[in-house]
Amino acid sequence: MYFALFMVVILAVTGLIWLLDILVLRKNRLVGVDEPWYVEYAKSFFPVILLVFVLRSFLVEPFKIPSGSMMPTLLAGDYILVNKFTYGLRVPILNNTFVEMNQPKRGDVIVFHYPPDPKIDYIKRVVGVPGDKIQYQDKQLIINGKKLDVTFENNYEYEMQGANIISARKSKEQLGDVPHDILVHDIPNRYNADMPGAKLQDGETITVPDNSYFAMGDNRDNSADSRVWGFVPEKNLVGKAFYIWMNFDQFNRIGSAIK
Repeated sequence: MYFALFMVVILAVTGLIWLLDILVLRKNRLVGVDEPWYVEYAKSFFPVILLVFVLRSFLVEPFKIPSGSMMPTLLAGDYILVNKFTYGLRVPILNNTFVEMNQPKRGDVIVFHYPPDPKIDYIKRVVGVPGDKIQYQDKQLIINGKKLDVTFENNYEYEMQGANIISARKSKEQLGDVPHDILVHDIPNRYNADMPGAKLQDGETITVPDNSYFAMGDNRDNSADSRVWGFVPEKNLVGKAFYIWMNFDQFNRIGSAIK
């Protein structure tokens, strides 16, 4: 969000200087006198900044995965691309939709402004859309009374900060039309009493309200998601993650589609 604001400010400053030169400064400049340095820079940078601004705001924006909450689908260090127009065109910074398009579906991997602090961007998978009734029993999702198909694949180990090796079970989960991998650990989840996760553990059913989504990390026991901080409001959506374009530690991940 801060970067978007910075780009708007720079775009406005360079554009105004260029416009001021066309309307005023150029007319008063003596023949043969060079343009002021700030006019030259503004004319050079404005088209480039405008192009980058349009691309990032309305088409595609790059993000870096900072943690392992979406393992094994996404790894810390993955650089991904996010489709900015899939869920509608939005006003930069304000994030209000001005052109309606698609709505997130179960299974979509979405980037959104973190509800408790919208200055931070998060990435999770949509497991519940408006009106869905969510249950989570024995570490298995139940949506609208139907338990999702989950098939064990293999044991999975990964390294956390501090060189701790974590063991988990890697399984294939069928979420709507989207088959995807998840990790489940043999550890109990702990939530404060006021968190949605505590209600799910008590056997309660959570209904997703209008214009909101229930999102979870694929690394189910190592993810701060809707079980901790609640629903993702529609107004917080940034876009749909679809492509890994770089990982400096694992080049074989480059060019992978995000499923």
